Amino acid sequence: MSTLRSALLQRAYGSDTEANITGNLAAIRQAAGQGAALVVLSELHDTPYFCQIEDPALCRLAQPLPGPASERYASAAREAGIVLVCSFFERRAAGLYHNTAVVFEKDGSLAGRYRKMHIPDDPAYYEKFYFTPGDLGFHAIPTSVGRLGILVCWDQWYPEAARLMALDGADLLIYPTAIGWEPSDELSEKQRQLDAWVTVQRGHAIANGLPVLSVNRVGFEPSPSGRGGIQFWGNSFATGPQGECLCQAPDDKESTLLVELDAHRTENVRRIWPFLRDRRIDAYSDLTRRYRDPA
Repeated sequence: MSTLRSALLQRAYGSDTEANITGNLAAIRQAAGQGAALVVLSELHDTPYFCQIEDPALCRLAQPLPGPASERYASAAREAGIVLVCSFFERRAAGLYHNTAVVFEKDGSLAGRYRKMHIPDDPAYYEKFYFTPGDLGFHAIPTSVGRLGILVCWDQWYPEAARLMALDGADLLIYPTAIGWEPSDELSEKQRQLDAWVTVQRGHAIANGLPVLSVNRVGFEPSPSGRGGIQFWGNSFATGPQGECLCQAPDDKESTLLVELDAHRTENVRRIWPFLRDRRIDAYSDLTRRYRDPA
């Protein structure tokens, strides 16, 4: 296909898991009805963002893959005839959990999965308590709409992850995300954080000559502790392979973004900006070190 119509589903989530899933499925059907061949949901889209606190009881939210919820999304992909990118709290074994993105093919079959590699541990983002770092590596997932380089949220700050997906032949980079503001931060600090988030992902697009789809959730979610919460900042967006903004959602409401991706643009951009050609792979061995300490 010369163009790929993609849909980014920016949605708000509450405590009712069934309502979240039902709303997601309705939004998927709507996007497919508008001609989307690829539909992407945000990170951990069936529940509130539970990682605001550390509570072993919340591990009950994890589910096996495949499982009842994932089967509903597989059916949605099959019924709509779309490629669908979802995000789950995966129960791999007792006490062993992952933050896992799953790609369903148009026939509902499993095209592949990616387990989040970079796991944050910050105030209100206590993911290391719940998630084991991914062990599947950085591999693009082949689908009928192209090779998808799926990465998840905190992964989006690491140029190494984007580059390895590009080196594995990804046709585009996709970032299901759950990121927001501490409501008490000053407006200037909030703007710096948002600008950094957009800029670093545009940089991945430019450095690798690939389009980027970044899908965030939106809305305020109170902390289960009863103190504080996160204002998820939305702003889901798509860029082309020169980092050009193709569309962007607002920061305060649900939105379905539809974007046409030119399947030939990466080839054309990489001909004039041949970054992969000019990489000095003979000089990069120290990238596998944590840090180069001074002599």
